[in-house]
Amino acid sequence: MHLSPDEIIFWQYGVIKLNATIVFTWVLMAIMVLGAKLITRKLTTNLRRSRWQNLLEIIVTTIEQQIASIGLRQPRQYMGFLGTLFLFVAIANLCTIFPGYEPPTGSLSTTLALALCVFIAVPLFGIRKNGVKAYLASYMQPVWMMLPFNIISELSRTLALAVRLFGNIMSGSMILAILLVISPFVFPLVMTALGLLTGMVQAYILFVLAAVYIAAATQTATQLNTPDPSPVTEKRPLPKP
Repeated sequence: MHLSPDEIIFWQYGVIKLNATIVFTWVLMAIMVLGAKLITRKLTTNLRRSRWQNLLEIIVTTIEQQIASIGLRQPRQYMGFLGTLFLFVAIANLCTIFPGYEPPTGSLSTTLALALCVFIAVPLFGIRKNGVKAYLASYMQPVWMMLPFNIISELSRTLALAVRLFGNIMSGSMILAILLVISPFVFPLVMTALGLLTGMVQAYILFVLAAVYIAAATQTATQLNTPDPSPVTEKRPLPKP
């Protein structure tokens, strides 16, 4: 039983190692790129569309609606990053149905890399939306004494993203491996289905958290303190008795 795909070494030359995490990560990226190329090569606006195009439109529309519901305006600006993040984690866990496959999200190095992507993307989107000055000023809101605490929160939530995803994926793999030893026929099928569901939930959680962090970074202090506009009710004089 392997606690992490990092332990599976396919090739080694001195300190240079080619482990399962690197191999399966690149395989997943190749599958995603090739699949996107094949699905989008014959897109059409006609009423008669292929099943793959319908599936693609459902996925894109669902992701766009989720981004908009979180509070990000113009969700298509964030579709590339957030959609890719969700699909990578989801496909990485769906492929566990294939024998011999180890999800790279079961390695702390992969989950830390995903968390660092979110850590870098949040200020980039915030600066692009509000500018450098406004984004840096948000660290001193509501008072300047909050600066060190806001910086600590940026670092701690990045670590929390990595550890949360790693812990949930690794725990599912460990439980499945233990049940394979105890009862190799009944429980593994149930746990495999449960692992697929858990993987999709973890992909959605990572997607939502990244979108929430970006939404917070793209809002200026003025936007945060300004209430949403609401229709003004016209006041009419009371009728005289």
